Amino acid sequence: MEQCLACGGGPLKRSAKPVSFSYKGQVLTYQQPGEWCGVCGEGFLRKSDKEATDPVLADFQARLDNRLSPTEIRRIRKKLGLTQKQAGEMIGGGSLAFRRYETGKAVPPTGTENFLRVLDRHPDLRAELPKEVAA
Repeated sequence: MEQCLACGGGPLKRSAKPVSFSYKGQVLTYQQPGEWCGVCGEGFLRKSDKEATDPVLADFQARLDNRLSPTEIRRIRKKLGLTQKQAGEMIGGGSLAFRRYETGKAVPPTGTENFLRVLDRHPDLRAELPKEVAA
């Protein structure tokens, strides 16, 4: 087992630990995977550990900011029958934009969110778009 870099003595154990995140006076407690020291409790995260919880944090912040969450963006895109690339080309932001929006790595512009809200409520309006972007 690896030794803790913070205290120098404790062995690290791979597990998920409850962690609290505060934003705008609200607190979210979630399970954070990582390598945790059995002595001092310090945690060490791999890139994959952070990526596992980024969407949870992004959904929490989006809810408090009254924005679309990554989960909602994905749901709307799938409801419209679009790939991430098609959605980026149709709505804007480029071919990789929706991958970033759906993983919480980027926040879409307000206009993009508003357009998604309209298409979510009125998916038939997709037919009004030019054929090369509607497909």
